[in-house]
Amino acid sequence: MITRFAPSPTGPLHLGHAYSALTVWQIAKNLGGTALLRIEDTDSTRVRPEHEASIYEDLSWLGLAWPEPVLRQSEHGANYERVLKQLAELGLLYPCSCTRRDIIDAGAVSGIEGMIYPGTCRHRSLPDAVAGDAFRLNLGKALAQISGQMTYTETGVNAAKDIAVSPHHLLQNIGDPVLRRKETGDPAYHLACVHDDARQNISHVVRGTDLQALTPLHVLLQRVLGYPTPTYHHHALITDEDGKRLAKIDKSKALAKYRAEGATPQDIRHLIGFVD
Repeated sequence: MITRFAPSPTGPLHLGHAYSALTVWQIAKNLGGTALLRIEDTDSTRVRPEHEASIYEDLSWLGLAWPEPVLRQSEHGANYERVLKQLAELGLLYPCSCTRRDIIDAGAVSGIEGMIYPGTCRHRSLPDAVAGDAFRLNLGKALAQISGQMTYTETGVNAAKDIAVSPHHLLQNIGDPVLRRKETGDPAYHLACVHDDARQNISHVVRGTDLQALTPLHVLLQRVLGYPTPTYHHHALITDEDGKRLAKIDKSKALAKYRAEGATPQDIRHLIGFVD
């Protein structure tokens, strides 16, 4: 059994991160497995070295340890390019020059991960790509290459069960996802995450329910690329007294600030209701 905690160093860790990390390590302990730390630092416009340093400090302070060396995604760009080449050879990628305004003006509707791409550039082929283009997965073509039912096992908040992946759900709620970002050429989360889970032999993906709706897309990519599908455990999110999710984008209080104010790791466990 191998699982992972995979934060992005785009801001300080907060209580929600603490809950997720502690859950990862507790599940690994319960199943006699190993918890890895992975640094998902592919967003070159937002990652900061000081945030990565604080990840190590905060997790160590919480009493967590992990095998070395830590996989840093920014050091493995060639791997993601090889995966993109594999998808291109399958005829599943196309270049896209659309801006967010272009997508909205084309009448796109809101989906799970922002606006659902309306397919404006779907007619283009990779030889037409120009500098700065994003690469998108042609979801319809990818689904057409899958034979049989896609399923994954969920053991989290919705209890242990096998869940069938609905092609209709993917097409209607996610659409053609970006796998290589516009302008920067950075690999997108879906591509890097799926690749590295396979590369690191992750048998159990433990993460928050905010990512559960994207799991069907990851299962599809696993099938297309010939990767195994891990067991998924989506845990509840930590919220404040008003039920609002504690997240970096909401500027919730950083773990480092609690530590500076004299809090102990046990205080953090108490605050988030974590029971070993």
